[in-house]
Amino acid sequence: MKSHITPTQAAGRARQMGVTLIEMMVVVVILSIIAAYAYPSYTQFIVRAKRGAGTSMLLQVASQQQQFFMDNKRYASTFTEMGFPAATFMITDDGSYCADGDMDRVYNLSLSNTTATTYTVTATPMLRQAAKDTACANLTLTHTGLKGNSAGGTKCW
Repeated sequence: MKSHITPTQAAGRARQMGVTLIEMMVVVVILSIIAAYAYPSYTQFIVRAKRGAGTSMLLQVASQQQQFFMDNKRYASTFTEMGFPAATFMITDDGSYCADGDMDRVYNLSLSNTTATTYTVTATPMLRQAAKDTACANLTLTHTGLKGNSAGGTKCW
């Protein structure tokens, strides 16, 4: 038995097979709104994650300084005395050491105010981290355990 489809029914089925321009524009607008809210949150998450690598390395240096103090009755005046690769060094976002010209560098670590009984270690943001982490900027840690930053942010540590 043959089914008879009228021309009106055939035209109705043809219209149902595609997506209209209005429907497509509604989807694009909804995706744009979602992206407008999600992208800034994502970029801030990345900045905080990279800041975590910097704070972690500062705490590692502090731990090494305490060990050095117990062994030598003074704090180290350079990173090389504690076994780090150089007098100042760079780290990537996973905390590994990198060269000065490396495009993956996130923080530059340096020691200052070093005496037998004091030190300050500073993590200075580099490249994109420096441009995006304006809330905290330079992270510091002293021999007393005082944690600070140069931009006055409250959630840097």
